[in-house]
Amino acid sequence: MKNGSSENAPPCEVTVLMPCLNEAETIGICIEKATTCLADNNIEGEVLVADNGSSDGSQDIARNLGARVIAVAERGYGSALRGGIAEARGRYVIMADADDSYDFTALFPFIEKLRDGYELVMGNRFKGGIKPGAMPPLHRYLGNPVLTAIGRQFYGSPIGDFHCGLRGFDREAVLGLGLRTSGMEFASEMVVKATLQELKITEVPASLSLDGRSRPPHLRSWRDGWRHLRFLLLFSPRWLFLYPGMVLMFIGLASMLWLLPGPRLLGSVTLDVHTLVFSAGAIICGFQSVAFGVLSKAFAIDAKILPEDPLMTRFNARFSLEIGLLIGAVLLIGGLAAALYAVGAWGQRSFSVFDPGIAMRIVVPSMTAMVLGLQVVFSSLFYSVLGLTRQ
Repeated sequence: MKNGSSENAPPCEVTVLMPCLNEAETIGICIEKATTCLADNNIEGEVLVADNGSSDGSQDIARNLGARVIAVAERGYGSALRGGIAEARGRYVIMADADDSYDFTALFPFIEKLRDGYELVMGNRFKGGIKPGAMPPLHRYLGNPVLTAIGRQFYGSPIGDFHCGLRGFDREAVLGLGLRTSGMEFASEMVVKATLQELKITEVPASLSLDGRSRPPHLRSWRDGWRHLRFLLLFSPRWLFLYPGMVLMFIGLASMLWLLPGPRLLGSVTLDVHTLVFSAGAIICGFQSVAFGVLSKAFAIDAKILPEDPLMTRFNARFSLEIGLLIGAVLLIGGLAAALYAVGAWGQRSFSVFDPGIAMRIVVPSMTAMVLGLQVVFSSLFYSVLGLTRQ
């Protein structure tokens, strides 16, 4: 996958890592700035360029300036960085784009924080200053703030700029996170997993300048923004499935209980058995979402994608297949009993026309209970299958 030079060179304190894909216009100035910063601060370090298939001679420019170059065959921002981190010789790694948008002469604050024991030191462009034209308005006022707010809310991260490309970290600590993504969402994955694994995290101000390239950037706003959002959602079963499902179940159950006695007036609108059917659908879909949340979280923990969760640990201690089967059976029997009662009431009318306003108020809850019973049974069985690895 990768190949580099000076394989037997000794380790050092700091590796300045630059992912590169056709950065001939700017790679040289970035390397010179990084080398100067290391020398001026008497830091034993190296500059490592993780090349992702450049065809403009970026590799030769980097080598001529004393940087070590490795080739990463798997395409993508995340792939290049993962390859670079794996090959880095520094105890600490400071990564930044090779487009001259970040100031490689201002790396010492990151190194100081790393020496103080922090395992991830993020740059914050909103605190350090964004030069005119350096960040598109869509990114500055919508994309970054929204995605950062979601990351902070979902994961409790202290970071105020999730997608700053300038960041430093303890190499061994980050290797232990098991980072996997290949694209731009790698930036979010590092912060999320570092937060979940309770790494020691801090921020320092970082300035952002207009990059020095004449070509368009590799970043694609909507595509890469979606990849970040998709990762934040998929990596949080609680917010993707559990909470929405609980809200949907509550709304469905509350409206069903409200409608069971008879039609209800909501202003000038009459709500009757037709709304009752939708209430049942909300309960069923809501429960399915909750079950997906629990099952997804269990799978992710067992697969070491997510860390252990105290809530899941307590749930595992109290829940068993037998309890799930018992709950499912109670719901099934209750629903079946209500269905038989409805058939009996219909029989008393000689199986002729049965007032829908009465019949549906028995049949709909009956059907809901039976479907929920089956869902509980199937979900309990599947959860137990997932639990076989723990046993």
